[in-house]
Amino acid sequence: MFSQYNNWHNEPISPGLIHYWAVENVVYSGSSKYQEINILDTVPYGRCLVLDGKIQSSEWDEFIYHELLIHPAMLSFHNPERILLAGGGEGASAREILRHRSVKKLTMVDLDKELVELCIKFLPKMNTGVFEDQRLEIKFMDIFEYLRKSEDIFDVIIFDLPDSTEGSPVDQLYTLSFYQMAYEKLAPNGILVTQSGPTSFLNYSEIFPAIHNTINQIFNNVTSLSASIPSFGDTWGITIGSSGKNTNELSLKEVDVELKRRGVTNLNFYDGTTHIGSINLPKYLRDAINYETRIITSQHPLYVY
Repeated sequence: MFSQYNNWHNEPISPGLIHYWAVENVVYSGSSKYQEINILDTVPYGRCLVLDGKIQSSEWDEFIYHELLIHPAMLSFHNPERILLAGGGEGASAREILRHRSVKKLTMVDLDKELVELCIKFLPKMNTGVFEDQRLEIKFMDIFEYLRKSEDIFDVIIFDLPDSTEGSPVDQLYTLSFYQMAYEKLAPNGILVTQSGPTSFLNYSEIFPAIHNTINQIFNNVTSLSASIPSFGDTWGITIGSSGKNTNELSLKEVDVELKRRGVTNLNFYDGTTHIGSINLPKYLRDAINYETRIITSQHPLYVY
């Protein structure tokens, strides 16, 4: 059954557990100035983007991650017009943001121009031509530098960033000082959302509850959500900070009505029913959040395995 496949990609999930997938074709393999980039056609997940050995998106299930990252946060702000997206090089987050017809401008900041160009070329099913949308402006620069220098104010700030791993500068993008810097660029009642790592019972304590606790030092309302993403080999977390509307207070009916009003249609994962399921975390995650004392700082970063 398995011997027919000669090429396999493997990715550690936790100590003693490795996720393997059969690879049909290596579409691209190389390195930019900032990271190792592989684009692979795989048997179970279709075309995948892999950075520094870790999967970022697969054609087969990326909609789960991107719809959960974008829409609960967007719905938590009334008619968001100005959006900042950090990361998201494959274009799928931008695709979901620009579904909302209230959006007038999306500023996307990504350090790696070469990565974005490769995604435009090789991952058209993920970005669906979004890079041609006139509302999208891309800045190829460090997000720290952008936040320090920019005078722009945003309704929603979205961090679609790689995992915090030891030895990577990305670990500084999950710290209290970084979130505080972003908070200062938000409009009144603005929303911040970040991907926040694995949430299965194997790996949940690595970073997920600490991100929640760190963001909770700044925002009045913090909501964490979780969903299973098969290509990640795990369930995954999203954390939303708000000084206005609490994402937890969005009802099933309100989500469905508001998505329709905004023109967000034909989603494959997220709706009112999914929203209620995603915010109702299992007990071990609720306990982890309630008892968490760690605050992620520049001096004391945390890492995903």
